[in-house]
Amino acid sequence: MTSPVQVLAIFVSAFLLLLVLDLVRRRKLREEYSLIWIACAGALLILSIWRDLLDAVARWLDVYYPPAVLLLILILFVFVACLHFSVVVSRQRAQIERLVEDHAILAARVATENQAGSPPHQAAGSEPGPAPHPGTPADGSAPGSPVAARSAALPPGRQTA
Repeated sequence: MTSPVQVLAIFVSAFLLLLVLDLVRRRKLREEYSLIWIACAGALLILSIWRDLLDAVARWLDVYYPPAVLLLILILFVFVACLHFSVVVSRQRAQIERLVEDHAILAARVATENQAGSPPHQAAGSEPGPAPHPGTPADGSAPGSPVAARSAALPPGRQTA
């Protein structure tokens, strides 16, 4: 016989699983981040459906009220998810710092070239300057630089510094 708590747990677990799958389908959640959510929702759903398994885990953990094990698993999941996202945020922060440094170096290089008497970039419709050296990217950055790599990946007419 199913208790109201078990029915609620099944409903919430199934809803969480369907929500994650829908977010992945609509590309609001990337697949690499969805795996942890799908695993947790699946574990909660399995423990909610098979009450005997939940009871066995509760006896093994010496928990008097078996549905409290579901709450324990949920808290553990939130801890793991927070740790995972902290690692992702740290990695992205380091990447942003590198990009800011690259931008500052490129801005200083442009300012130095402008002060040294190099003509500024020509506006659209004005007289073109000398042709760039063969192998130099269209944006004037050094060959092989991150800016040149990004510009090369853009379609013609969309290449910007």
